[in-house]
Amino acid sequence: MREAKTLRVLDTGLRRAAENMALNRALLESHQAGTSPHTLRFLRFTPSALLGFHQDVEQELRTDYCAEHGIDIQRRITGGGAIYFDETQIGWELYLDKAFLGTADMGAIARKICEAAAEGISALGVDARYRPRNDIEVDGRKISGTGGAFDGDSIMYQGTLLIDFDVERMLRVLRIPAEKLSDKAIESARDRVANLKDLLGGNMPSFDEVQKRLAESFARAFDVSLEFADAMNGAEEGAFQEALAEIDTPEWINQHNRPATDATMREAITRSQGGTMRVGVAVDPARNQLKQLWITGDFFVKPQRLVVDLEGALRNTPIEALEANVKAFFEAHPAEMLMLTPEDFITAIRAALDAGEARA
Repeated sequence: MREAKTLRVLDTGLRRAAENMALNRALLESHQAGTSPHTLRFLRFTPSALLGFHQDVEQELRTDYCAEHGIDIQRRITGGGAIYFDETQIGWELYLDKAFLGTADMGAIARKICEAAAEGISALGVDARYRPRNDIEVDGRKISGTGGAFDGDSIMYQGTLLIDFDVERMLRVLRIPAEKLSDKAIESARDRVANLKDLLGGNMPSFDEVQKRLAESFARAFDVSLEFADAMNGAEEGAFQEALAEIDTPEWINQHNRPATDATMREAITRSQGGTMRVGVAVDPARNQLKQLWITGDFFVKPQRLVVDLEGALRNTPIEALEANVKAFFEAHPAEMLMLTPEDFITAIRAALDAGEARA
């Protein structure tokens, strides 16, 4: 039986991206299975470019730059956009359930967690404030980004704290338009973020002190006691090794990459409250048929293979039957989607069908 009024604090240290992703899965699945306590994990990364689960490596990252600079590429177990992580950030994660939180409303959860995190950061000597939907700022500049996803009754809510972050390196890792890499654009991006080291100057606290302040603030917010642990339990360790065997492979990293094809493609990018969706379609004009499609983007859906199943279900679909087939698919496949609807998928696919043709 999980102790309802205790929050375990676990520092897993500096690790490769594959290990941190495997720890995400192990701790979330163990929490859902009831073999893991409510947990606050602190983590750090060796230089890593992290994709959202549904993103395409080549579309989102400059793989040549990553290879040249020894930056690992990995795929997260959750949706969202591509991010860059290294030793100049501290990550924190909460593994909790709906009973602990007292609600399943993600907006209310984000507010409570982010306000607690802002209080902990402020205790270090800065004036940190929560900014909806999920950022923490100091004087209007972002010092922490956050986000969460449910898996059944369990939630993994993640955040970062910028210590001495190199914005230019992040921009060069991500595949963004060249104009955003100009000196002026880089300086503008730097102006929008705040590093704890710059704010505190010579009064920079140790990593241990940063973690202590955050942990104490979460404990107050949830009215729980803290229990510091040196390692995972046996069930979690077994789940970690199993997850690492799958995640630390090229097959995991490249699973949503679009296969090479000689077919003429049509593509479109659409944005909704649930995130950005990029759809590529191959059409058979003679039969007015959707031959094949690929859906990637920075959205959140559960189960994870939902998008792959949707792509398969729509293969060789008559275009006039698209809307009905998408709706029928979602009626037959219950899904958890964060601010995303079946209509958003229909809109994105229609946009690709209506786009001008482009070679893949």
